[in-house]
Amino acid sequence: MGVFHGVTARNVCELLYSIHGDNFKYIGLDLFHENDENKDEIIPNTKFKNPLKNIYFNYIKRQNPYSIEAVEDLLKKFKNNASLIKGNSNVILKKIDMSKIDYVFLDGGHDYSTVMNDLNSCSEVIQNDGVILCDDYDLSYAPGVKKAIDEFSLKNNLKCQIICNNRFAKIHKN
Repeated sequence: MGVFHGVTARNVCELLYSIHGDNFKYIGLDLFHENDENKDEIIPNTKFKNPLKNIYFNYIKRQNPYSIEAVEDLLKKFKNNASLIKGNSNVILKKIDMSKIDYVFLDGGHDYSTVMNDLNSCSEVIQNDGVILCDDYDLSYAPGVKKAIDEFSLKNNLKCQIICNNRFAKIHKN
């Protein structure tokens, strides 16, 4: 969850394809725009520092890189495997059947309540021997991420491994 510009989504799909061939499903969920509903969330900077990327998206592709259309375009090689959902995880995740999911990459909202909601909504994945990998574990400007992950892991007696210089938290059964 949390697709942003879709680069990580494409990399995950490439990896899944190298392991499983065409036999995988990827679901990406993101807001894909800023609005009043998500004004309290920390949304990554959508402006590129690289002027060539600005030219590419603004004048060649004529796409907002933070749009569902741009990410679908980036994932077109995997159109039969990848599905994108536009919406807020606080609402959407409660509607997804987690029993068929074995891995979640959580890189969505950085607000404590959003992270806690996302973790609680995905807890069935862990109960079915799956894994939740959380990005941005120890961001100084978003302490709610770390707090929610630590509390969720402790409350549910789950193993939480902090990896890659405190960037990721891998949550799974003990």
